[in-house]
Amino acid sequence: MSLSGEGHQEAAKGEKRRPDSEHQVALTSKPKKRLYRARAHSNPLNDHSFDVPLTPKHVNWSAHYPAWFQQQEQQEQQEQPGDQQHDSSHQDQDKVAKEVEHLDVGCGFGGFLIKLAELYPDKLSLGLELRDKVTEYVAARIETLRENAAKAGGAKSTTDYGNVAVLRANAQKDLPHYFRKAQLTKVFFLFPDPHFKACNHRRRIISQQLLDEYAHFIRPGGLVYTITDVEELGKWMQGHLDRHPMFLRVSDEELERDGDEAFAFLPTASEEAQKVKRNEGRTYRAVFRRV
Repeated sequence: MSLSGEGHQEAAKGEKRRPDSEHQVALTSKPKKRLYRARAHSNPLNDHSFDVPLTPKHVNWSAHYPAWFQQQEQQEQQEQPGDQQHDSSHQDQDKVAKEVEHLDVGCGFGGFLIKLAELYPDKLSLGLELRDKVTEYVAARIETLRENAAKAGGAKSTTDYGNVAVLRANAQKDLPHYFRKAQLTKVFFLFPDPHFKACNHRRRIISQQLLDEYAHFIRPGGLVYTITDVEELGKWMQGHLDRHPMFLRVSDEELERDGDEAFAFLPTASEEAQKVKRNEGRTYRAVFRRV
């Protein structure tokens, strides 16, 4: 059957739309938030029954970063017997490479956490989230990204997302179970719950007592990043960090001059940041260095 001129045009359009099976793959869709409904806030002082490891030595990080640790093991197996006589500094570097260095506390739906994985493909990033359904969503999102990266062969990203994971844990109680002293190099507190009522200020994620604990786990020279759209909370966090002897404010100019990519994405990468931007709201950010 012959086609009219109009029919030939439609057929040509159809040919253009037809995917090339040799170069395109069907990617897995991102999980839908509506299937993971959760309360906007959660009380960190509740006695949540989390299954936490006894000590950091008991954490099986390979279960959270399987591809990363598989690659590390393959590299070790490929080393010649003589190569095992490396100096101690090289061995220390190998050890650090297998530990989480970047921590997103209260990672929410994972927007900024995913960005960390892309910005720092040679570092392990971890998100902590208190809400169970939100944690499940982020885990599903990471798994989808890993699957799609494998299908695409790494052509569209700087990482295969094997360097990022999420845990359901309470940062106000559980950090000693997961991290050793001076392990972390970047810790993020992005748009934390304001807990507006004065009687609930003790629930806030930044306090003098908690900063004592954070300082224990952050490596000297490591950075703490904070941002909020609540002016009073911004002053609260900055005030507590200013008064703490183990933290020193880093100017925006210094961070921009040093090309700190994490700092640059604070106002845009997370879901909360995007919501504030859509509403043309103002943000208050501050970064402090562990001394």
